[in-house]
Amino acid sequence: MTSDRNTSPLLALGTAILVLAALHLAAPIAEPVAFGLFAVALAWPLQKALQRRLPTLLALGITLVVCAAILGSLGSAIVWCLTRAVQYLSANADRFQVLYQQKADWLGRHDVFLGRLALEHFDVPWVIALLKGLLLRLQGILSFLVVTLIFAMLGLLEVDATRRKLLAPTSGEAGRIVVEAATQTAAKLRRYMLVRTGMSVLTGAAVWAFARATGLELALEWGLIAFVLNYVPFIGPLVATLLPTLLAIAQFASVPMALVVFACLNVIQFVIGSYIEPRMAGATLSLSPFLVLFAVFFGSFLWGISGAFIGVPLLIAATTLCRCSPRSAWIADLLSGEARSPGA
Repeated sequence: MTSDRNTSPLLALGTAILVLAALHLAAPIAEPVAFGLFAVALAWPLQKALQRRLPTLLALGITLVVCAAILGSLGSAIVWCLTRAVQYLSANADRFQVLYQQKADWLGRHDVFLGRLALEHFDVPWVIALLKGLLLRLQGILSFLVVTLIFAMLGLLEVDATRRKLLAPTSGEAGRIVVEAATQTAAKLRRYMLVRTGMSVLTGAAVWAFARATGLELALEWGLIAFVLNYVPFIGPLVATLLPTLLAIAQFASVPMALVVFACLNVIQFVIGSYIEPRMAGATLSLSPFLVLFAVFFGSFLWGISGAFIGVPLLIAATTLCRCSPRSAWIADLLSGEARSPGA
């Protein structure tokens, strides 16, 4: 008995490592499946409402069109913004490179080593190539979205049937726990995306207003980029802050002004992300900040940019599943960002 108790944690750890390795190796399949299930959780209320009044397949078609329109709008917005940024940088590449070199010389005369090192290795053509590469990757995800929508379509068709099977007497307590966990997870994911969308709109509007007020060029583009990238915690806001700051150095020909831009954009991100958003999300989405950061970076390690986005929803799903089972509720308490009283 003691031997079994000692080997159980090792077996669980080994199983977890094997599962994660499989997810990494099977990314072409596992990634669209995960996003398909995520889409099912978000779209099911619309599908359920439509199929009460319309044939199931017609309701499904409308739901998929709505999902595709939303994804297409977000994708088109970010592609348009990056295209505009590439065009702007290409048209002013020579001027920007001269200005950056001047700033590197100024920092060198004032012994600002780190800033001088960064600017000396800064190359405008490299930034343009980076943005163009990102554009190509964004334009190449069309096939991924198609596969994801196919999995979402199949999932939406199976929701009712799967629920009936799990609630059947033959499924026992395990089936009830899975249904309860899936229902709660879907509700939390919808709340998460609702709050995240609201905060993204607020962030984008604040960045746009700040850029307009300071005269920073491409104000609308920076606002849209901040809106879209805010869906990726930590990494997205960082990128949405650094890009306008780099432009500000060249446009204003002033390092202090660029630092003002950087500081103000960080204040916008901090106030909305660390003060307003937690109060809008409430206790139901409370997660450990460390684990949220871990989920983002670990997701990016597994599946790249898309993994950074889906990492937090997967963490929410894992926490909710653990919460629904008495034997694993302690894991949910560990993952939660709230301190629970002993009697809770």
